[in-house]
Amino acid sequence: MKVRIVNKSKNNLPEYSTLHSAGMDLRADLAAPVVIEPLGRALIPTGLYIQLPEGYEAQVRPRSGLAISKGVTVLNSPGTIDADYRGEIKIILVNLSAESFVVNPAERIAQMVIASYARISWEETDSLEESERGDGGFGHTGRH
Repeated sequence: MKVRIVNKSKNNLPEYSTLHSAGMDLRADLAAPVVIEPLGRALIPTGLYIQLPEGYEAQVRPRSGLAISKGVTVLNSPGTIDADYRGEIKIILVNLSAESFVVNPAERIAQMVIASYARISWEETDSLEESERGDGGFGHTGRH
C-alpha cells in the first residue's frame, strides 16, 4: 500500500528495520536538543505529514529501548493519527526516570504502526448474550 508523505525534516523517511517489523521509527526534527526533566513531558516534532487511506490509522507507540534504558515513553500510547489528519506528526514524550533526558536532533523517539480499523454503528438493547466470562472484570478470566 502506498501512503503519501511530506517530509519537512532533515531526516530520512521512516522505514522498517527488518522484514517482519510492524513499526517504523520516527525521529525528532529539532534544531537543538530538548531536555525533558524527571516526570516532565515534551511535544517533539517529526517534520512528517501523512495522508492515510480511509479505513486506516497510524498508531504512535513507544520504543522499547528508550523505555527500558532511559525510562522515556510516549505519554498517550498509543497515539492515534486519523486518516483525515493532515498536520505534522508530533510525539508527546514523558520522562518517568529520576534523571534528565536529552532528546537530540534526528534521535529515534517513537515508532509508528499503520493499522486498519472498522467503524461501527450502535444497536441499543436491554440485554447482551451470555458468554463464558460473563461480567468478570480485571483479572477474572478464570485462570489461576
